[in-house]
Amino acid sequence: MAVTVTDVDRFEAARPRLAAIAYRLLGSASEAEDAVQDTYLRWQAADTGRIEVPEAWLTKVLTNLCLSRLTSARARRETYVGQWLPEPLLAGDPLLGPADTAERRESVSYAVLVLLERLAPAERAVYVLREAFDYPHREIATILGLTEAASQQILHRARKHVAQGRVRAEVDEAAARRVIEEFLEAATSGRTEPLVRLLTEDTVAVGDGGGKVPAAARAFEGALAVAKFMRGLFKQGPAQRALAGGPVHLYASTANGGPALVAVTGGGRVFGVMCLEITAEGIAAFRNQVNPDKLERATRQWAATDHGEPLLRLF
Repeated sequence: MAVTVTDVDRFEAARPRLAAIAYRLLGSASEAEDAVQDTYLRWQAADTGRIEVPEAWLTKVLTNLCLSRLTSARARRETYVGQWLPEPLLAGDPLLGPADTAERRESVSYAVLVLLERLAPAERAVYVLREAFDYPHREIATILGLTEAASQQILHRARKHVAQGRVRAEVDEAAARRVIEEFLEAATSGRTEPLVRLLTEDTVAVGDGGGKVPAAARAFEGALAVAKFMRGLFKQGPAQRALAGGPVHLYASTANGGPALVAVTGGGRVFGVMCLEITAEGIAAFRNQVNPDKLERATRQWAATDHGEPLLRLF
């Protein structure tokens, strides 16, 4: 079928929403963009004159493409080197999508994206469509080929799984900034005790190097274990400098709407994004993305925005 200017305009109007849905479903910006492009190819090939509600048609095609990708991604991640973490998005990235409600902001938070990895593909799809984009169960059922009752049951199950991993309220932005500054001071002090005091008893630290940058094969759990790991991570020396290819500046920033430390090399390359889960009891989690393949977009976003002065220079 020949694609008209109107067809292109309709798709481009839907593109931001489709991309935001795809990122939440896949946890990968590059895969999300690929899914959106595949959706466009199907739109090109469709008899658009017979499609009564283009938005619904596009959402259904995109969601099912993402479900197929999720199934194959699970198989790939079984052979992934080390821990797998989502691709972080820095402030201002359009893939973050709408943030006008608490549910939408939480649906793209790094902590929740990690938790969504526990869900079956259908659970993840129902959760994202309902919680982040407020689709009614009737539409979700049509998109996924379910009954409304099944969609409701799946959402209840998905919410339960996600809630099990998020039992504490986070602190506000100003308080999070103070905690980050205290953390950096403690992490570079060379002592473990100041770090332990900032962590929750069940805190966890996990890193994703993808086999391309050294990262722990397993997560560190518990305040003492995490404190010792962080003390070593922030230890300055020639080996660390060589790994980064030179000096690294640390900035307090946000990733996926939450507090983060962004490590940037002298050449402007984002070397790592450490997402912190900060609660009233202390820092509950560190999730450090250092796989260079998952930081290319962050590097482009960083170069396009003002980020202020660094908190610390390392190495």
